Order: sequence, then C-alpha cells, then structure tokens
Amino acid sequence: MENRTVSAAESGAPQGDAPVDGQGSTPGRRPRVPRRVLIASVAGCAVLGVVLALLPWGSGRTEAPVPAPGAQALAAVSSGVPAALPDLAVLIEEREARLRRHPKDAVSWAVLGAAYVEQGRRTAQPGYYPKAEKALRTSLRVRARNAGAMDAMAALANARRDFRAARNWSEAALEVDRRQWSAYPQLIEAHTGLGDYKAAKRTLDRLLKLRSGPAVRARAAALYRDRGWREDAAVALSDAAAGAGSPAERAAYLERAGQLAWERGDLDVALRYFQEAVRLDPDQRAALAGQGRTLAALGRTTEALNAYRVAFAKQPYPEYALELGELYESLGLGQAARVQYDLLRERAARSAAGGVDEELVLGRFEADHGDVESAVRRLRAEWRRQPGIAVADALGWALHRAGEGKAALKYARVATDRAHGGGVRSALYVYHRGLIERELDMPGPARRHLQEALRINPHFSPTGVPAADAALQELGEPSMEKVPDMGEKADKD
Repeated sequence: MENRTVSAAESGAPQGDAPVDGQGSTPGRRPRVPRRVLIASVAGCAVLGVVLALLPWGSGRTEAPVPAPGAQALAAVSSGVPAALPDLAVLIEEREARLRRHPKDAVSWAVLGAAYVEQGRRTAQPGYYPKAEKALRTSLRVRARNAGAMDAMAALANARRDFRAARNWSEAALEVDRRQWSAYPQLIEAHTGLGDYKAAKRTLDRLLKLRSGPAVRARAAALYRDRGWREDAAVALSDAAAGAGSPAERAAYLERAGQLAWERGDLDVALRYFQEAVRLDPDQRAALAGQGRTLAALGRTTEALNAYRVAFAKQPYPEYALELGELYESLGLGQAARVQYDLLRERAARSAAGGVDEELVLGRFEADHGDVESAVRRLRAEWRRQPGIAVADALGWALHRAGEGKAALKYARVATDRAHGGGVRSALYVYHRGLIERELDMPGPARRHLQEALRINPHFSPTGVPAADAALQELGEPSMEKVPDMGEKADKD
C-alpha cells in the first residue's frame, strides 16, 4: 500500500473519460451519403440500440469478470471509498493469512490496518481501532517512509475524532508522496473538524486539480454543505452516486444525499434516498437511522422506532441512542428514553476505550438530559482541542442551559454567522441561537432566528420543533410602537 491511488479499472469504477462511438470512424475523407439513407441508418441504429439494451445479459456478449470480494474491498480501501462489510471480512482474512507467512510485508500491514479502520467505522465497533493502529505502526516500522500507512493513520484519527492527529498524518503522507490523492480528503476532514474552513477549501482546490471521480465529488459535496452551498452539494452527490463503482459506495453517497434532503426539510426525497441506500447495501445503517428520523417527522412513529432500533443494534453509535431517546421522550415514554440514555453512556464509554473522542455527543446529551455543568466542562475542553462549528453550537447551548447567556451567544454566533465560518444551514444551530437570544431579552433577533430554523427544516427535532413553536407564541408579533415613521424620517433627512 505504498500509494493508495488506484485506477478506475482496478477499482471497478466506470472509465467515462473517452467518448464511445458505436459505429467507429475511418480517418480521411468520407464519401457523401444520400440524406434518406443517412436518416434510415440513424433510425435503424436507434432501434438496434433499444433492442440490444433489452436483450438478456450474456446473450452473445463478453462481460468483464467480476472481481473477487477481497479484491473489491482492496480497491475500495486503497482508494478511500466505502467497502461492503462481507468483502471487508474476506480482505481482512486474506491479509491476516498472508502476514502470518510474510510478517515483513509493509504494504499488507497497511492494507490490513486500513481495512480494520473501515470495519470499525461501518460497524461502530471501536475495538477494531487499536488493532488498526497496531497494524499500521507495524507497517511504518517495516518501512518508515510509507505514504499508504500514513494515509490510513489519518483515516483512523478522523474516525476517532482526533482531528489534529489526522491533519498531521495527512500532511506527512503528502510530504512522502504528493500523488497520494486519498490523503487530501482526510486532510479536508481534519481541517473542518478543527474549524479551519479556509484551509479545507484550499485543500479541496488542490485535490480537484489532481483528481476527479466519485470519491472526490462526494468529498467536495461535504465541504459545499458546510459552506451552505446546498445546491452545489446536491449536484456533487448526484454525480458521485451515478459514478460509484460498487453498490456499497453508491449507497454511502445516497445516504449523504438523503441527509442533505433531510436538513432542508424535503422528507419524501430524503426517505427515497435512504430507502434506496438500504436496498443497495443492507449494512448501510446510517441510512436506516435516517429512515427513522424521516419517518418520525412524517408521523409514521412505529416504523420510525423499528428503523432506529435496527440501526442501533447493527451500528450502535451513541448519536443513534440520543436520537431514539429524544423520540421516546417526545412521545411521553420517559422510561424508554432513559434506557436509551443509559445505552448512550455505555456505548460512549466503549468508544472511549477504543480511543474515540465522544466528548461532543456526551456534552450534547448532558446539556439537555443530564449534568449541565459536566456538559460545559466537557465542551470547553473540546473547544480548546478542536474548535469546529458543531462544538461551537454544543458549547453555546450548554452555556445557555447553565445560565451563562452572554457567553452562550458568542459561541452560537460562531456556529451560525458566515463571517465566523458558520456557513452550514442547520435548523438546530439557528434554533439554539434563537432561544439564547430570547433569554437575553432580544425579541427581534430571537423571533427571526426561530422562524428561520422552522423554514430551514420544519421537522428538525421531535423536541425542538414544539419548543420553537411555543417560544414564537410567547414572543408574539413584533411591536410597531418602536418602528419609526418613515415620513418623519424622510423629513429629518
């Protein structure tokens, strides 16, 4: 794994760069063809094309052999794209067997470490991360200047939410090999987690000059979303899904498209994306959680609860436990909610044992459902480590819940003001800012931001939406008493 870049042919992705001419061409001057003959030929070719498209696969045509599962997973992890879980299991078994025979194979150690990272990410089993780190450090001991292993170390650090380490490993990989294009997405993610959005944009620009393709388009879409460029993000994800080289990769991009549709309140569109992602890859549990989120907003509560339960059973991220607990709470099922909150704490503790930083989700949970002072301590420390937008929002909200309104507004502005980097259009962030402003006796801004939250996504939270509605009712309509008469103002001017 000296260089994680693979060709389109190796990864199974469509080539697509060269035009295809089914009728061929002959160099030099061609004889004139009567117009009627030409029209008839074109029509005949069109009909033939339809007929060929309807013929069963394999009737007289030669297909390229389908790569073995291990080879498919190797192509995926080597190019930084999602891999199917069964294929990953085969790849891991193959590399473990090879390394028992060839323990000094630096490339195989790097591939094994990258596969462990992907397995841990897909299953939310943090026990894979220490195994990944051991394999990758072994690869680096065997061969120190090893861009592939450094790249995988960056992916591991991002999976653990250690964005400083991810930035350092990505930069080290690029110092060894500037062609290591798959290090650029890891570096973009690290810059974003650290709140350095200008650096993230510069890195994306460098990547786009170096490489194109579905994985690059998907990475660009994430940055466009963070900058508030929703239409650009949607187009980039559509392109990425269309060009994906495997069902698992396409499902991952559709899940992200579903999340984008959810964030703008397009429930039917979001649900279709999530359902198609699960159809393509039954192990796409993030899409199943997305279904739960969307079905709850559509009032299909039983289906929503089932989707969340299955998602959490197969991919037990603490975030899913928090969302499911809040859904139970909105339904008046306090005991069921508390069970989920206990599971959240348990899963966060397991993740921490695997080296994952879960302080953000724990801070968000404690601010609303537990110890507010603990939330503030956790999130202040997290802000010092990695001051991204998500941390700014969570810290601002925790400070508000602790009664520190002025300090809370400072962080809420960071999370929502474009001038401070908060370009993402998040209904939750704007809602938090609106409630903070209401408590600070700022009725105009509070009303504006609460209304904006409901415009961005009228279904953003089963508990937040009713609270936003109630706050707007309490604020009432804007008073006209303090509005200056425009005629008097014109006379004075």
